[in-house]
Amino acid sequence: MRTACLHTFAALALSLSALPTLAEEVTVYSARNEQLIKPLFDAYTRETGVQVKFITDKEGPLMARLKAEGRNTPADMLLTVDAGNLWQAGDEGLLRPITSKVLDANVPAHLRDPGGEWYGLSVRARTLVYNTNRVKPADLSTYEDLAAPKWKQRLCLRTSKKVYNQSLVAMMITEYGEGKTEDMVTGWVKNLATAPFPDDTKAMEAVAAGQCDVTIVNTYYFGRLMDKSPNLPLAIFWPNQTLTSKAAGVHVNVSGAGVTKYAKNPAGAQKLIEWLSSDKAQNLFADVNMEYPVNPQVKPDAKVAAWGSFRQNLINVKDAGSLQARAVKLMDRAGYK
Repeated sequence: MRTACLHTFAALALSLSALPTLAEEVTVYSARNEQLIKPLFDAYTRETGVQVKFITDKEGPLMARLKAEGRNTPADMLLTVDAGNLWQAGDEGLLRPITSKVLDANVPAHLRDPGGEWYGLSVRARTLVYNTNRVKPADLSTYEDLAAPKWKQRLCLRTSKKVYNQSLVAMMITEYGEGKTEDMVTGWVKNLATAPFPDDTKAMEAVAAGQCDVTIVNTYYFGRLMDKSPNLPLAIFWPNQTLTSKAAGVHVNVSGAGVTKYAKNPAGAQKLIEWLSSDKAQNLFADVNMEYPVNPQVKPDAKVAAWGSFRQNLINVKDAGSLQARAVKLMDRAGYK
């Protein structure tokens, strides 16, 4: 009897050992479009064997979903655009702080949460684009200068309702204080050639058509438009390069990620974020959307590099979120629609 039982247990153990082991899995809620992230996740799976499940949606619905799901959420990681959104996710208790020597080495301090709740993974610069037939580079200098009378009826802007402009103004409050920033935004409004546009592309098309002479956009929108219409009379100008304070330089923002508070696989999510910050993944992550790698050791795509180098503003991008409510009220007071 004992021998028969031993044979039975041995056979059972052998059959169990023959079963395939379940692959590790990480679930991501992503506000970046599928075409921008699927190639990355596929590459990660090929390299590590870890399966990446993902759901894409706008950042608002994704954060609402995380709140509603609470401890029952399947999400291990939140991936979204704009530091304002990342800050909000952390502020609403949707992320957990992590400690990572890899991320601290790969992501500059001003492009990550000081408490380790989220890390930038790609950089988008919000800079000036001008009509090369109507403006000389020597005519341009700073964001603030666009409020000067010489730009009367020559400026186009995207609507203040977009988070990118809210973040820009929030960071300027840190840089200049609320009073000076409000004066600047009021000057922008006075210099508008037409009502604000719904997106960066339409603002640049208006500049190219001569409806206005200069606008403020995220650089990847410029890259996309020039890929489609390379003969447009448009060029990038990097503002605030000659100032000497810490706040000087082009305002930058990030897309980035954090580990969710109730992640079932927090270690796996952290490893994925670390991999996304690595040399292997950075070009793939940034190049697909014509952004800049967040890792300073990684060179940007040749098309992006051709726009020229620039000095980044070193204000921590968390201020894009923490001061966003004040920025929205300021823009309302200034009449920026």
